[in-house]
Amino acid sequence: MKNNPISIAPMMDYTDRHYRYFMRQISKKVLLYTEMVVSSTIKYASKDGRLDKYLGFSPQELPLCIQLGGNNPQELGEASIICQDYGYSEINLNVGCPSNRVQSGAFGACLMKNPNLVAECLLTMKNKVSIPISVKHRIGVDDLDSYEDLSNFIKIVSSVGVNKFIIHARKAWLQGLSPKENRTVPPLRYEEVYQIKKDFPHLNIEINGQIKTIQQISTNLEKVDGVMIGREAYENPWLFSEFDTTFYHQKSNPSSSREEVLLKMREYPQILKNLHLSPHSFIRHMMGLYKGIKGARNYRSFLTEKIQEKVTNEQFLNEFLELNSKFSKQ
Repeated sequence: MKNNPISIAPMMDYTDRHYRYFMRQISKKVLLYTEMVVSSTIKYASKDGRLDKYLGFSPQELPLCIQLGGNNPQELGEASIICQDYGYSEINLNVGCPSNRVQSGAFGACLMKNPNLVAECLLTMKNKVSIPISVKHRIGVDDLDSYEDLSNFIKIVSSVGVNKFIIHARKAWLQGLSPKENRTVPPLRYEEVYQIKKDFPHLNIEINGQIKTIQQISTNLEKVDGVMIGREAYENPWLFSEFDTTFYHQKSNPSSSREEVLLKMREYPQILKNLHLSPHSFIRHMMGLYKGIKGARNYRSFLTEKIQEKVTNEQFLNEFLELNSKFSKQ
């Protein structure tokens, strides 16, 4: 798979299939990620027919990378086969999440302390499938946060043939900081990511961490191969409205206005109905569409009201027309 310069970070409780479908009305080219799925969950779900619950997606969401969590090479390899069969474009191993749940399972950011195990996991995954395998990790963890530690981690892990590294330019503190604090408290260290690219020019190095503007993206793309955007992609989705023409050299973007996005999303309640889900599954993901412009507060209030009313698919489909009429002129 050719390098994709822009991606949206995997975020638990945010980057589900409904958010991803919504974002595809704004950008067709940006690489999307699933929420992290633990390899043991896939293992057990494959035995009781629940795989769609964790792995299901719409073809419109492609290109799509699934992020796996785990530390058992064999289990990760088996999960990778299943993910490839499902049609994912890429598989990513989580070596950056600092949550207590992940720590209790001894994976995520904990794995940065054991690069040989990470390499073994990735090698097994790579040998099981033909689609690309990548790894997302921190710049360091706890007291293993020197540039030498980071360089050694990448040297060991890349030795098995994995060549795509997404680096969150903050260290992770496994004790004393919440996952939210781990996204903001440790200082950003972009220069070390840039240096990794210089020291490992043959690797595909992607940077992540507090990148919010087109100018910041462009500046970083002069120094590394890709940029991953996290919370800003969720809170300000229209930021991506010109990415296909700006970064992918397409002749046009999927939607020329927010109004057009809303018109396209009118079809989604029927998709939800087929999945036996309610509109609440995706209404929440659209809250940021009008961020920063006149009428944004009224727009959010309208969606919040519909969530509280627990409207049916049929009701919401009709009221979406009202939403479009109400805000198309904003």
